[in-house]
Amino acid sequence: MKLEMICTGEEVLAGQIVDTNAAWFGNVMMEQGIECERRITVGDRLEDLVAVFQERSLEADVILVNGGLGPTSDDLSAEAMALAKDVGLIENTQWRQRLEDWFSHHNRPMAHSNLKQALLPDTAIMIDNPVGTACGFAVKLNRAWLFFTPGVPFEFKQMVTDQFIPFINNKFDLTSQVALKKMLTLGQGESSLADKLSDVNLPTGVTLGYRSFMPYIEIKLFARGEEAIALLPKVEAQVMALLGNAIVAHGKASLAEEIHSTLINSSKTLSIAESCTGGMIASQLVDFEGSSAYLQQGLVTYSNESKVKVLNVKPETLDDYGAVSIPTVEEMAIGARAILDSDYALATSGIAGPSGGTDDKPVGTVAIALATNKGVYSQMIKLPRRSRGLVRSLSTAVAYDMLRRELAGEAVIVDYSSIGRFSK
Repeated sequence: MKLEMICTGEEVLAGQIVDTNAAWFGNVMMEQGIECERRITVGDRLEDLVAVFQERSLEADVILVNGGLGPTSDDLSAEAMALAKDVGLIENTQWRQRLEDWFSHHNRPMAHSNLKQALLPDTAIMIDNPVGTACGFAVKLNRAWLFFTPGVPFEFKQMVTDQFIPFINNKFDLTSQVALKKMLTLGQGESSLADKLSDVNLPTGVTLGYRSFMPYIEIKLFARGEEAIALLPKVEAQVMALLGNAIVAHGKASLAEEIHSTLINSSKTLSIAESCTGGMIASQLVDFEGSSAYLQQGLVTYSNESKVKVLNVKPETLDDYGAVSIPTVEEMAIGARAILDSDYALATSGIAGPSGGTDDKPVGTVAIALATNKGVYSQMIKLPRRSRGLVRSLSTAVAYDMLRRELAGEAVIVDYSSIGRFSK
């Protein structure tokens, strides 16, 4: 089965919004054992949409079309599909009733423009959208099934999961056996990883891939067929042996997810005190349901005064060593842990930039500490020539990794080839 995706919208094409739907879709389909072979982005121009529907329907077996199903004049997907197929638009009475019921249920008047969302190409199969007003639909054109979904991310994701995947499973023979292994790495560049893995013996049917989404690089091992799947553990073992400390998680999208899955049923608790990371450590954890089981507090102690009054950092420590220092960040972690007697506490303090650095402590200097009931681990890392956002996200990841290693009984402080460290 040849799968393609067409993304619509001037705001996507012009870069005014980042197309997270496309990245999510490609990853979800890969986990289903299906590679998206082509992705095209088209603006809100009727003739362009018609042309791309006609052109790609001659090549693909299935095309997921995302966007353009709203009630406004620039929502053109249904009209363009009708023109591409040379049929008319007809009102779907079932969806019109759904629209009227939806607005009635929410005590809102329905604008006349919303009726446009009930107009589908003749012969189209209506696809339910259980969480929105944009009606999905599927149409066969030339050799391809075109499956239309709304652009709103939570509507799109639910329709892909609940409707699109069952749809293609019903229409196509997708019984071929596939398996995917993912390993998350931190602190090494893609070229360095590729060099280390250049000698990995890849059996027929097993492929090795990389996905860079800073601060991580993900290693993907994809196997097709029974023989390749049977050999996958051996290949995975080779990769793990070659990369060693660079691998920080298996089958997880981030270190935050790894920490969450470890702590949620552990009866252990965590407190966090952040300066330069500005709440990023706590925020990534509370993205996951149930984080209240272990996360006791997240404090953004940005000023020196708050470090002293909230965390009991000694004024003389700040005077002697400065806010960005090992002694200060250690006292921050100890103070955060003491407030509620947490099992663990993480603390960060640094210079995220783009200004504020000195010769001794340039931009990208970040101190990180982990306090436990056995003592405190700390390090000062160097992240030169990184953006403010990347300094914060890398610092967050290193803090998580320190906690992950402590939880796993490993050495807490390790060397990352692409992240420098100050000696104490």
